[in-house]
Amino acid sequence: MGRATKTTIATVAIGYADGYPRHARVGTPAWLQHQRISLVGRVSMDMLTFDVTDLAQVKVNDRVELWGEHLPVEEVAECASTISYELLCRVSPRVKRRYVDG
Repeated sequence: MGRATKTTIATVAIGYADGYPRHARVGTPAWLQHQRISLVGRVSMDMLTFDVTDLAQVKVNDRVELWGEHLPVEEVAECASTISYELLCRVSPRVKRRYVDG
């Protein structure tokens, strides 16, 4: 048997009920603490799980960017075999919105 590798997983309180693509594949990126992290496991109704093994310290309530300033929505859409417009339209009313004057 091979050696077990220690992995640290972070759970993010968002899922396909919030509009995150249910078919996003393992490895779909997100952004946390100035670096990319990768989706592991399946997208659940209310949860996502990410491999954060390479981060020094992850805390409850750290902000995770699923797409935005550091991560193009087009890249996430490609990982889910869809288009960016569909992802943006599917964000459910459960997700808090913050409007910024441009």
